[in-house]
Amino acid sequence: MRGIQFTRFNPDDNKKPPFQKLLDLFTQLLTYTSGDVSEALQWLTELDKEYNLTNQDYGIGDFIQELRDKGYIRENEESGEIEITSKAEQTIRKNALEEIFGKLKKSATGNHNVRKSGMGDELNAETRPFEFGDGVDQLDITASIRNAQINHGIDSFSISQDDLEVKETDFKTQTSTALMIDISHSMILYGEDRITPAKKVAMALAELITTRYPKDTLDIIVFGNDAWQIEIKDLPYLQVGPFHTNTVAGLELAMDLLRRRRNPNKQIFMITDGKPTCLKIGSQYYKNSFGLDRKILNRTLNLAAQCKKLKIPITTFMVATDPWLQQFVQEFTETNNGKAFFSGTDKLGQFLFRDFESGKRKFY
Repeated sequence: MRGIQFTRFNPDDNKKPPFQKLLDLFTQLLTYTSGDVSEALQWLTELDKEYNLTNQDYGIGDFIQELRDKGYIRENEESGEIEITSKAEQTIRKNALEEIFGKLKKSATGNHNVRKSGMGDELNAETRPFEFGDGVDQLDITASIRNAQINHGIDSFSISQDDLEVKETDFKTQTSTALMIDISHSMILYGEDRITPAKKVAMALAELITTRYPKDTLDIIVFGNDAWQIEIKDLPYLQVGPFHTNTVAGLELAMDLLRRRRNPNKQIFMITDGKPTCLKIGSQYYKNSFGLDRKILNRTLNLAAQCKKLKIPITTFMVATDPWLQQFVQEFTETNNGKAFFSGTDKLGQFLFRDFESGKRKFY
């Protein structure tokens, strides 16, 4: 008698089509090149030379033509340059989400969140006795029948209210999030690219909220010498500039945007790699990159305190591990009663997503 034979899984046995394999790499390169299609294709061609990504049956030219045919790239009628389409922008966001959530599932980092149960829309593994007011759709049929058999026997089956059990659910709160991204020059200095991980996290968070939490809102803010709001579609093209770090301008804009939102739960996520170094006073910029300037620091801490009064927690993700920055972050966090993570670029996505997901479940 022959049974089922199990063999070790080999990822190579499930190869992706050539187009999909190149598309995954192409979208990664687009993130690094800030949406520059020509530069991304040049890099892809160089990688093909070194690692033989294509073969005689399917080359880079075939891939480019398929990108056109499937609506990932188009030619700008005015400039004649090749640019990505909205379909490509969404693909980049989806890939960023899969990359970060994939790492999150595989990570062995401990994160023991206590989840409270309540009336909500996501089932968990727990059950409890039926109470007056519970809906019939919440009944755990299997557990209820088992209780009836234990309590009354199987010869004459009967079921009473005391036998009934209902499935517990996790309550998901509606949340308005303002995500602040530092685009000061230091985000690409010192031999470390910090802006690309920040963009990936922002794109993944945007895709998560729009697909899984459509009732939530996400406002994305970039800040350098000034602060301004950008759209989700602008994220792949985001670049740093010759800017200082005006944290005050970013916080003021975030507070203004959140003030307009009707959700009761509001929060600010701030991704940065340094201390505030700039203020705008009237039409003039007050700047000091040498150490912590008390004038700039006081304005920043005042806004942290205002957010605390408005019940807007600020979670700071410091993508740098310089010990001398910890004092500022600690003081800022204590003033707001918020949270801070010194994540480094490799753990940024895991920290931010864990914090966001844990905040979605609250007990009422």
